[in-house]
Amino acid sequence: MSGAAPWTLSHAEVLIEAVAIVAFALSGLIEAARKRLDAVGVVVVAGLTAFGGGTLRDLLIDRRPFFWVQHAHWLWALLALCALAMLFLRARHFAPTERAMQWPDALGLGLFAASGTQLALAAQMPAIVAVLMGMITAVFGGVLRDIVCNQIPSAFSDHRPYALCAFAGGWVMVAAQALAWPEELALAAAAGVATLLRVVVLLSGYTLPAWNTAAGGGRR
Repeated sequence: MSGAAPWTLSHAEVLIEAVAIVAFALSGLIEAARKRLDAVGVVVVAGLTAFGGGTLRDLLIDRRPFFWVQHAHWLWALLALCALAMLFLRARHFAPTERAMQWPDALGLGLFAASGTQLALAAQMPAIVAVLMGMITAVFGGVLRDIVCNQIPSAFSDHRPYALCAFAGGWVMVAAQALAWPEELALAAAAGVATLLRVVVLLSGYTLPAWNTAAGGGRR
């Protein structure tokens, strides 16, 4: 890609990425604290959660530079966040912090789904591919976090719709671009739908049926 102009993000996209990075990094910090990781482990898990989904998206659509390379100050912010958490976060804080983090995590889900889909559409990806790129952006940071922490990714196992919320938000972005909505409005609508769906899931306790493979068993 030598000689190609570097990719840039609009101010709206940068803001979206920033809010989502903070929300996801905090969720990674909670998991790292629960696993009693050392300083290196905390930073790696928080970084994977914050940047993993977007980096995987960028690899798949051949987008350079990565967000965290283009905006390296976020690496310093991540290091500072990890240092503060290790100084002040204690076991008694885990449960209330985790409950509180459900809401910024829902926001991060919507924001990453919207921005990921928009970037893929800007790269001339087909609609279904763009939506999947948005879902990867939103979900796979948490998947990488859980894999590194040696557990089945919660996005696949707790049965509360998560990836499906991002998938729905991605299609809102596709529709908004097809209708030639302003970029900021399209991003807000897509992020809002995905976030709202996740909030409804959290408030209602709705779960997807698990696959019951027992002989003669149905879904549960």
